[in-house]
Amino acid sequence: MPQRMRFQVIGMRGGAAFEDMISHFTSLGGDAVIVDPDMVAGKDHLLSAAMHAERAFAEGTNRSKTLPTEIIIYSAWERQIGKAMAKMRPKPGRDEYVALLMDIDDPRLEDIGMERDDSLADATPWKAERLGLRSCFLSPEDQAVENVAMVELQKV
Repeated sequence: MPQRMRFQVIGMRGGAAFEDMISHFTSLGGDAVIVDPDMVAGKDHLLSAAMHAERAFAEGTNRSKTLPTEIIIYSAWERQIGKAMAKMRPKPGRDEYVALLMDIDDPRLEDIGMERDDSLADATPWKAERLGLRSCFLSPEDQAVENVAMVELQKV
């Protein structure tokens, strides 16, 4: 059985270009999914998406060719890759990001002029409203995790 990846969710602020951030993380020997912080309802939202995507690859039920893209599908709660990418992509003109790091222990953000701010991944009432998370029984973060799991059912 292949060894599972190590996942870590971090928030970042700074002016590094998207491509430079991706290059930086791959140069550290891992990979990263970088998303709009407004589309993240807590760290468990992305961690759950990563675990579901990893399992989809292990079971051969993945819809995409790469793990990062599969993670985006799950985190966006979308079946279509194009819709998922558009929903999760960081918006132009912003300098705030949330990254799901894969097999990276020390992100060395100072090397690319970024500052860590994990609060960017927090679930907030504003994000919950924007994402349509309105259950009175579950927290916004728990609802996000439930929506990630529902992507499995959409694949059938």
